[in-house]
Amino acid sequence: MTTTPTPFSELSPQRVVEAIESLGLWLPGEPFALNSYENRVYLVQDDDRKRWVAKFYRPDRLSDEAIGEEHAFLRELDDAGVAVAAPWRNDAGESLHRAGGYRVALFPHLPGQAPELENPDHLFALGELIGRVHEVGRRGEFAHRCRQEPRAMAEQARRTVLESPWLSERQRKAYERISQQLIEALAPPAGVSAPMQRVHGDCHIGNMLGREDRFALVDFDDAMMAPAVQDLWMLFTAQGPEERAMQLSEVIEGYEQVIDFDRQQLALIEPLRALRLMRHSAWVVARWNDPAFPRAFPWVADAGYWDEHIRQLEHQRLALADSERWLAGG
Repeated sequence: MTTTPTPFSELSPQRVVEAIESLGLWLPGEPFALNSYENRVYLVQDDDRKRWVAKFYRPDRLSDEAIGEEHAFLRELDDAGVAVAAPWRNDAGESLHRAGGYRVALFPHLPGQAPELENPDHLFALGELIGRVHEVGRRGEFAHRCRQEPRAMAEQARRTVLESPWLSERQRKAYERISQQLIEALAPPAGVSAPMQRVHGDCHIGNMLGREDRFALVDFDDAMMAPAVQDLWMLFTAQGPEERAMQLSEVIEGYEQVIDFDRQQLALIEPLRALRLMRHSAWVVARWNDPAFPRAFPWVADAGYWDEHIRQLEHQRLALADSERWLAGG
């Protein structure tokens, strides 16, 4: 019986080193694997003691043109003085390379720690950083990258989960009901304008690194066309009204040091949170044949995970029904 090889099954440490050295760098040490599941990412150091992050792109996920748009956006941002890691280019000006059977890019390593979302100075700095990204993002458009369509994305996630073997009959019925209710609630509220622009797409704290109140954005793998709030909503983690108002105030004040923010878009926060909840579970299910996923997310195969996920979706449905709470202090 033959089995289909998984995307990174042959990417041994030796092949990682050989691939990177084929680009002209010499690595005196071993690569260090960083936490990454969609692609494979390694921290390496060259013979000049300069550190690099090497990204091996998942085959067949993004076209060369889509990756090229990611790299071009990063170069635009870097040229504008925005704190990002622009990809290394060879003498021919190429930033996407083929080595060892993979598509590879090298990025300078940016050291630092994740921000504290309870710290007003950090929130202000992050708002300003994202504002600078968006100021550049509004100057052009992506032609080959994802365009955020919440209902279509949620419907695809729903199909992926329902086609999986993990749900019991009881769970399947509950998931069918609650997921359909969420999808129906994902349309933008009446009167809310949400123009598309180039955004980072995945602004969680793991992709923000820095010290004190100076941060950089890394990993533009999910860069897309989406409303500006897509890059802001994950910063709003507070549960209580006072801390929630503080987070909104600091982030938006920092953002508006650079460009204006349409506060109507705050009404999209809970729909976007619902979309992310649905897509995350579907993403793990869809990638289950990659051995990294069962190792990293073993609980997905347990019935208890799906009971909890359905409870989360039900809670999010209630939050959607009361989404005006996010406008307080906006």
